[in-house]
Amino acid sequence: MSQTPVVICNAGPAIALGKLNRLGLLADLYTEVLLPEPVYREVVIQGALRGEPDARLIRLFWQRMGWPVVPVEAELLNQITPSLILGAGECAVLALSTQYQPVEVLLDDAAARTEARRMGVQMRGTLGLLVQAYRQQIITRLEIEILFQEISDRPDIWISAYLCRTVLAGLGSSGR
Repeated sequence: MSQTPVVICNAGPAIALGKLNRLGLLADLYTEVLLPEPVYREVVIQGALRGEPDARLIRLFWQRMGWPVVPVEAELLNQITPSLILGAGECAVLALSTQYQPVEVLLDDAAARTEARRMGVQMRGTLGLLVQAYRQQIITRLEIEILFQEISDRPDIWISAYLCRTVLAGLGSSGR
């Protein structure tokens, strides 16, 4: 019997799902999702200061779900190889991932995904979350196609149209 992984979310997937108004997919897919404090500061606090509407949605969603915003000890952060490429949120997600087994991190940033692979950490990005929701029949083929198109068209979601097309093509043409 496999154990359910602890899920830790970085800014990218939270912001993208917030902008798409699909944060509920996280609750459909997972019992609980941890948000490290540095990610919360970036997404909710700094996002609100920039006037991002998704910042409020993410704050309300996390509160309503009762999901934790988790502090990350400096000692734990120091164990992650310092990198000019990774931001505070990515470092916090990866540092926190060392505390749990099994663990799954939700990351979109390419450099952070490379580091997660190096560390042997299971990961999924925004597109992977949408594919998982599709495969679990939470969303339909038409919904995933529309969501991928919206991601491709929006300049405020930093996922390439090429990647959206590639992942969608990988799903094949089996429609429901």
